[in-house]
Amino acid sequence: MTRKILSQIDADGNATVMLNRPEAHNAFDPEMVDALTATFTKLEADARVRAVVITSTSPNFCAGADIEHMKRSAKFSRAQNLESARATATMLNTLYTLEKPTIACVRGAVRGGGVGLVSACDIAIAARTATFRFSEVKLGIIPAMISPYVIAAMGVRHARRFMISGEEFDSAEAFRTGLVHDICEEDELNAKVGRMLGHLYSSGPGAIVAIKKLITEVAGAPINEPLVEKTAQRIAQARTTTEAQEGLSAFLEKRKAAWSTPAPEAKSGKKK
Repeated sequence: MTRKILSQIDADGNATVMLNRPEAHNAFDPEMVDALTATFTKLEADARVRAVVITSTSPNFCAGADIEHMKRSAKFSRAQNLESARATATMLNTLYTLEKPTIACVRGAVRGGGVGLVSACDIAIAARTATFRFSEVKLGIIPAMISPYVIAAMGVRHARRFMISGEEFDSAEAFRTGLVHDICEEDELNAKVGRMLGHLYSSGPGAIVAIKKLITEVAGAPINEPLVEKTAQRIAQARTTTEAQEGLSAFLEKRKAAWSTPAPEAKSGKKK
């Protein structure tokens, strides 16, 4: 049986996770959701991994929920539907809370849950020809599980429009609304992701972990005395780490820090 999720780790520590259901435009079914959760969990625990790139083996990134599974779920009990929904919610949160930096490498159609997958990544880079849509409303359902990540990426105003209209929008609009960080021609996509990996690999690995946690804690918090104190405590703690000492020494000595590696080649998810 064909594996629905493929993954590989390069010698430079770049992990590539590939959605591999081309016959269904990489739509999520329960088996694929579980495989994604297991893959993210495994990569989190692997000390070799410095970054995770999510892409697809086919022209389309992800069509969202699998239609056949949705047909079956219409006959599920509430408990069965809740169990299925929790599995997808867990998968998205596992991705969102990964300590390793994550990049969505997006091409083709991105629908529903696929937009959630993009939103849950730290960085999203899309081909100019990519298209996006929250298709749930057209089916009389709601984008509940992806909503925290989408709203964090796009903001309330943009999410409100596109979630209730269900209209398709292009990569330029996805860039304008903050859903993706950069767009480029499709044949430049892998090189663009590779350059971003180069930026990440010249950054302190421990600092990246700390920054991801810091953003989660600070986002939306009132700027008050406790928050000011918390941020002061965090930088004081960071400055005493071995990584910070190495970074400062490298800067003063005009050399690359010990963790820096050459920009890796981004791997294409497309099958030859």
